[in-house]
Amino acid sequence: MSELMSQLWTPQMQTASVVIIALLVILYVLSIVWVVRDAYRRGTVWFIWAIVALIPLVGVIAYLLMRPPLLQIDKDEQELEVALKQRQLMQYGECATCGYPVEADYIICPNCHQRLKNLCPTCGHALDPSWTVCPYCATPVGGPRRRAVQGGRPHPNQRLTTAPRGAAPAQQQRPAPSSEGAQER
Repeated sequence: MSELMSQLWTPQMQTASVVIIALLVILYVLSIVWVVRDAYRRGTVWFIWAIVALIPLVGVIAYLLMRPPLLQIDKDEQELEVALKQRQLMQYGECATCGYPVEADYIICPNCHQRLKNLCPTCGHALDPSWTVCPYCATPVGGPRRRAVQGGRPHPNQRLTTAPRGAAPAQQQRPAPSSEGAQER
């Protein structure tokens, strides 16, 4: 038997077996490195997977079977896409009367002609029916809540006040006269 072994275990065979063992060790180390990097990129606890990957072949197979399906960057991108789609869908709604899809800036429903928004009497922007003041020009909207404006435009420092329904209109509060304003009078 030893004679057969000596004939098979030649120097060429020894070299080939050393090369194969070296390649297997390199492959083993690279598989551990790959598992650690992949686990880190997928947002898992990479050091636990590194310990599991130390088990030759079984550790890598276990990781391949149990790893998350997406990389963390892909997960983040999907979440951003979903948020963008939701934001785009929020620009649309349905008419309360007929259910026809309408955009957020429509004033009337194109299907049933139901009024969806009010228009600001001053600047003409579409206003939500629940708003009491135009956010574009600061004009109060609604019945008794209109302000008396001198010359059609308010003073830049003038404060807006509104009175409750049925109450007397509130007086405008003017800023305290500055030294320049006192000299002009």
